Amino acid sequence: MNQKTSNALDYIALEEKYGAYNYHPMPVVLEKGEGVFVWDVEGKWYYDFLSSYSSVNQWNSHPEIINALKEQAKKITLTSLDFYNHQISVYEKRITEHFGFDKVLPMNTGAEAVEISLKLCRKWGYEKKNICGNQSLIIVCKNNFHGRTSGIISFSSDSQAYAHYGPYMPGFLSIPYDDSRALEEALGRYPNVAGFLLEPIQGEAGVIVPQSGYLKECQRLCKADNVLLIADEVQTGIGHTGKMLACDYEGIQVDVLILGKTLSGGVYPISEALAKVLANDAIMEVIRPGQHGSTFGGNSLACAVALTALNVIEKEQLAENARILDEFFREEMQKFIQEYSIIKSVRGKGLLNALVVNSPEESELAWKICLDLKLKGLLAKPMHSNIIHLAPPLTITKAQLIECAYLFLKAVF
Repeated sequence: MNQKTSNALDYIALEEKYGAYNYHPMPVVLEKGEGVFVWDVEGKWYYDFLSSYSSVNQWNSHPEIINALKEQAKKITLTSLDFYNHQISVYEKRITEHFGFDKVLPMNTGAEAVEISLKLCRKWGYEKKNICGNQSLIIVCKNNFHGRTSGIISFSSDSQAYAHYGPYMPGFLSIPYDDSRALEEALGRYPNVAGFLLEPIQGEAGVIVPQSGYLKECQRLCKADNVLLIADEVQTGIGHTGKMLACDYEGIQVDVLILGKTLSGGVYPISEALAKVLANDAIMEVIRPGQHGSTFGGNSLACAVALTALNVIEKEQLAENARILDEFFREEMQKFIQEYSIIKSVRGKGLLNALVVNSPEESELAWKICLDLKLKGLLAKPMHSNIIHLAPPLTITKAQLIECAYLFLKAVF
């Protein structure tokens, strides 16, 4: 194909012919990003209100992160973890001290980090809690999203994720989200629970923010029953909610913390760089040489990128910016909601938000609104047909948010 004469339809046709149909993309072909903006192959620019699901919180193609990638790539990209490398030790010290843990196990993607956290939890249950062999139970929440591996979909409540992929892995119990009483009842009924896995804010479910005190009560209940509290902060962690961790709003430190996405600035690998499972020594020590590994986990290139990405978040005070703008966007959208009925509600934390469209889940109204937003110069994506995910890079300004709110007004009303 001659790139100079091709247009978006050419690229879309190629993707539809040769690519697996595992996503339903908006009809736009992007080739450049800078700040809070992205450009398509035909030169039109858009506000990026998806941020690759929080992967590019630092902004698209942040120059410091790109430079770290280039400089490390000139030296060495990958060494086997059968040898030490000069980046991983520095990175491990930085990340563990920053979040207050003793050990870190570097992985590659969010789903992979969730999988190792489940393995870690079960092994801890057998070796530290003395649960009888192959009887450990992990409690999860309904409407969760932790990835799409065979193990993770075994406890998914999304039929699109699990249908026709069985048989499924046993050993999971699903309870309602934001319901500490349900957790208490489950812990009282089952003595063989090793862990409780949850998202501090359910992102894929539609940015569901639990009631104040929920996380703290979950921590209390887990501690009382010697159960590991595992927080999946792949999407919520490192700034988008207005704090470094969503768990920070309740001042708790979980037993196992899973990180990813923003940790790479969207640079390495494609959408998730390092997904971390951090835990204190009494937990992490159950993993011994030969019992878990990853060819690319903790590679030199990824560690250099992640160090810089974390530094950018802190130096540019991006979590603070998300906190400053925390209520502003929702207040602007609430003005429209009170006057018009097409939007039912807006919810979120920091710059991680969602609009609930006043339509049945099977309706295509949210999709049509996003198509209209695209024409107006803003890219967003529906979730579950009637919810629109809204998560711009954390570098966005108040003036830009005002402009984006106006674009929503034009698209919706």
